[in-house]
Amino acid sequence: MHSSPARRMRRARALTAAAALLTVTLTAALTGPTPSAAAQPAGAPGDVVSAQPIRFMPNPVTPSNAKAWKILYRSTSATGQPNVVSGTVLVPDDGRTGPRPLVTYAVGTVGIAPQCVPSAGFPTGTTAEGTLINQALLRGWAVAVTDYELVGSPGVETYTVGRAEGQAVLDAARAAERLPGTGLDASSPVGIMGYSQGGQASSWAAELHSSYAPDLNVKGTATGGVPADLLKVADYNNGGIGAGLILMAAIGHDTAYPQLDLAKYLNAESRAYVAFDKTQCVGEDAVAEAFKSIDQVTVTNPLYQPDWLRALRADQLGTRAPDAPVYLYQATADELIPYAVGAQLRSDWCAKGADVQWQALPLLGHVEGAIVGSPPAMNWLADRFASEPTNGNC
Repeated sequence: MHSSPARRMRRARALTAAAALLTVTLTAALTGPTPSAAAQPAGAPGDVVSAQPIRFMPNPVTPSNAKAWKILYRSTSATGQPNVVSGTVLVPDDGRTGPRPLVTYAVGTVGIAPQCVPSAGFPTGTTAEGTLINQALLRGWAVAVTDYELVGSPGVETYTVGRAEGQAVLDAARAAERLPGTGLDASSPVGIMGYSQGGQASSWAAELHSSYAPDLNVKGTATGGVPADLLKVADYNNGGIGAGLILMAAIGHDTAYPQLDLAKYLNAESRAYVAFDKTQCVGEDAVAEAFKSIDQVTVTNPLYQPDWLRALRADQLGTRAPDAPVYLYQATADELIPYAVGAQLRSDWCAKGADVQWQALPLLGHVEGAIVGSPPAMNWLADRFASEPTNGNC
């Protein structure tokens, strides 16, 4: 099915805007690959391995008085192995001494290379979602931001591998509570938030909370633009403006599960793209690979091979009910995540008895959904922190 030139141009502009919103372009001095778990002392998920004060800038021109730490903390891979993940803890320097809420924030796609991680751009204000994160700080909330799992040296993100992402999000909150000087502890009320890839990660965190991190005092999850079914998202983007995201997701899964052996399915063109993706951030990746179809870059489509199907189906959301309330939002004209995928997640969670407040965002695309959807999502979290009654609409 082919789009008109005008529609292709609109979608190209949308992806360019998405890249501008989500790309991290500057490597900070503290940025580096996530160390292997074997190199670190033994401990429990959420334990802080190291911490160093840094500066937080929500954008290149706006200062912030938030206290900030670049941290390494222990977590768990998708296969259940201990790992070490990097991230950032932010606390408003507002003189408050009593307890405050904590939001563990999952960012959207930035790229799979180590220089793209959120913590890289915080000191200079080049982390794209810094302005959205700052809105939580302005409310007096502390924020933990995971960099997600990176494997190897210099490191490749296990991009869109849901279990690894969700566990990293939960353990970032644990690490923030255990980090001296934050004023947080295990009783701190916790909110989970994320959009796009961050929507997948935050939704996984919501589903895993009761089994993986019941010690966290989670009050609710605000999640949007969720790629809840990766196969449907891949089909939607195949040959389209978001085609590069498919290859990035394939690389992420091959990194988490090397036995999938992605290389044997690739032709010379896509092998070059893989090397490119492992050294660049999402803006460059998206432009280089836009409108490529899977058939153009593979000798055989791996996504529907039995082992790949098992791996991708393991990322499926909606198979278990979150144990805390959820605010789920989706733009109806999203050019990257099908509206039907978000609506199906709502149906699946509702069918399992979850407390879900669903919000469609009419006529908005992917980036607009992130911008417009964020303030109501934070208002909803504020109500959860205030113990207001929920307004589920299953």
